[in-house]
Amino acid sequence: MRKLIILFIIPVLLISCTDLESIKNNDITITKTGHTEPADKTEQIIDPAGGTIESRFHVPEGFERAEAEKGSFADFIRYYPLKKYGSPILLFDGKERVNQSNHEAVFDMKLGEKDLQQCADSIMRIYAEYLYKTDQKDKIAFHFVNGFLCDYRHWSEGYRVVFSDSGTAWQKRGEFLDNEETFENYLEMVFEYASTLSMVEESKKIDITDIQIGDIFIKGGAPGHVVMVADVCKDRNGDKAFLLAQGFMPAQEFHILKNPSSTNSCWYKVSEIGDELIAPECQFMISDLRRVDYCK
Repeated sequence: MRKLIILFIIPVLLISCTDLESIKNNDITITKTGHTEPADKTEQIIDPAGGTIESRFHVPEGFERAEAEKGSFADFIRYYPLKKYGSPILLFDGKERVNQSNHEAVFDMKLGEKDLQQCADSIMRIYAEYLYKTDQKDKIAFHFVNGFLCDYRHWSEGYRVVFSDSGTAWQKRGEFLDNEETFENYLEMVFEYASTLSMVEESKKIDITDIQIGDIFIKGGAPGHVVMVADVCKDRNGDKAFLLAQGFMPAQEFHILKNPSSTNSCWYKVSEIGDELIAPECQFMISDLRRVDYCK
């Protein structure tokens, strides 16, 4: 992810997360009206009429969705609006992403017209939106790559971030203002100076058996990559399965990923993963699973 790293240079180990834009889509069929319909391998899992994760994605046979407290972040994600089934992933400039073969749904989420909202940024946005819409604005805060904590409370009170040879600090520039434009301007600032590098520092490792909605598989770097757990279900034997969502570069719409290792599902079953998680455009180790505490 392209980010401006402030005041110092951080050595990073690049990872191989190739955007395979030239892959052809063999997993959907096109109707005479131009809409996409699920192919045989996913028709038992996907309900094209569903407008949310909860209503569009059926769980695998023998599984039930993990409980999610009403009003929780998990509940927020499950009922976040999705665009119409078959919608293409759009880039920040309004163009369609070339490779449309790796997703099963597109979030109806604001993207912006700048090449800023990439992988980590999409996850920061959805957490920020949850806290903003549930009147927990004082919890909205993200670290820059250089360690500076940029919180929405300061921003809404008219403070702005200034950079100098002596460090990064808040400086009073205006009066209190809390509206959608203020919120979006704040997020743009965060997207400019935060990345997978800072997200790794803000998270902690967890065991795959404890996986929850909102957890992330992450490789910090420049570029790095991160995907978010968008839903979780489990069976009577304790096996769990999950859906993954990602943004990507250049900045593009947040979307639910297919499972390239499965022939009949977009769910990733823990019992079938082993030590390595293979996503459509990046591979992670199970040890890359982490939890962010943005809601605490």
